[in-house]
Amino acid sequence: MPNYDFDLLVIGAGSGGVRAARMAANKGVKVGIIEDRYWGGTCVNVGCVPKKLYSYASHFAEDFKDAAGYGWTLAEPEFDWVTLRDNQRQEILRLNGIYQRLLEGSGVERIDGRGKLVSAHEVQVGDKTYSAERLLIATGSWPYVPDFPGAEHCLTSNEVFNLPEFPKRFLVYGGGYIATEFASIFHGLGAETYQVYRGDKILRGFDEEVRGFVQDEMQQQGVNFYLGREILRIDKHLNALAVTLSDGRTLEVDAVLCATGRRGNVESLGLEQVGITPNSLGEISIDANFCTQVPSIYALGDVTGGPQLTPVALAEAMTLVHNLYSEEENRVMDYSNIATAVFCHPNIGTVGMSEEEAREQYRKIRVYTTSFKPMRNTLSGNPGKSLMKLVVDDASDRVLGCHVVGPDAGELVQGIAIALKAGLTKQDFDATVGIHPTSAEELVTLRSVTRN
Repeated sequence: MPNYDFDLLVIGAGSGGVRAARMAANKGVKVGIIEDRYWGGTCVNVGCVPKKLYSYASHFAEDFKDAAGYGWTLAEPEFDWVTLRDNQRQEILRLNGIYQRLLEGSGVERIDGRGKLVSAHEVQVGDKTYSAERLLIATGSWPYVPDFPGAEHCLTSNEVFNLPEFPKRFLVYGGGYIATEFASIFHGLGAETYQVYRGDKILRGFDEEVRGFVQDEMQQQGVNFYLGREILRIDKHLNALAVTLSDGRTLEVDAVLCATGRRGNVESLGLEQVGITPNSLGEISIDANFCTQVPSIYALGDVTGGPQLTPVALAEAMTLVHNLYSEEENRVMDYSNIATAVFCHPNIGTVGMSEEEAREQYRKIRVYTTSFKPMRNTLSGNPGKSLMKLVVDDASDRVLGCHVVGPDAGELVQGIAIALKAGLTKQDFDATVGIHPTSAEELVTLRSVTRN
């Protein structure tokens, strides 16, 4: 039997890679993990964590304004970008330290540098080569910037959290959830905000009613949408950027964030050396046990093209380690009814099927919806509304999808996700006594069918 340096060598120390390394090490496996930039991965450093912190920050302007209706007299609030930016940096450094201590405490060997595959069992890092019985690719994804004149002036989500100065005029290019979140965040922090997207409605892939509702709410708040348009070029003029759109219009802004998708982070990984060919999006094909076409090489997380969500990568890591290093029966990763949230303003929480997906797969469905002003907005005069929606299979009465738009929607839908995972019916929802007065009680008091 070959004498390898490691039993398992992980390339990429993001959520999935770190979880796999720690879980395997806890089972007595000799593990090494390689990372060249972000210990903790995208989520901790330039993704979910700083984004949520900035989302919190961007809500305060609205909160201060709403407070007047409740009797609070406040001085004119001032926002200081440097304080937010630097406090966020300190929190990320704290989390980096936690990740490093977790790895060290579990006995995983940390290797700093860019890993490159040189064979089915070997990875080169700098001038050293490490061998392992099994290799795991968990390198995540990377922001994609389209090729157009002046694209070099664009920011990506890698840089946007740590800008030296706050951009008073901010343009987001893209219509997905990352683009929409940042449009909301910078508008909430006080920037004149533009969102440019080639489609006619943001948030493609989400429930159509939710898409339209969120777009209308954001527009009412003051986000400027330029839909059905693309960026043709960006020219730098002194301290400003002139952005020319496909309709001939030019917008002058201080910063442009390109949020037009992500690609698998496989550059210089050496996949060609071992016969692995990623697709055009940089994604690596795997089987149900996360194995690539090379029997000793596995992959999981964003780089495989599945749902780009931290909890998914964590679940995949635990499934893989169980199957490789446990004598128990193999597990199969279940991707159904995965809940997710979008931290735009208003928030979105969603789990299960959209109305459109349900119509394609089921003979007859029932749809229950309600749109209302949350109780918190009554005295404040805030015009913002919430939307709640249930999609039900008419034959079995099983709830197929739940969609919430409004304050803390993600927090609410996490609980509903358990109900959908358990296969509960609309009758189960109806039999549940609500908590009054809350917005959430609407989900168990919906009685009238909106459409079927």
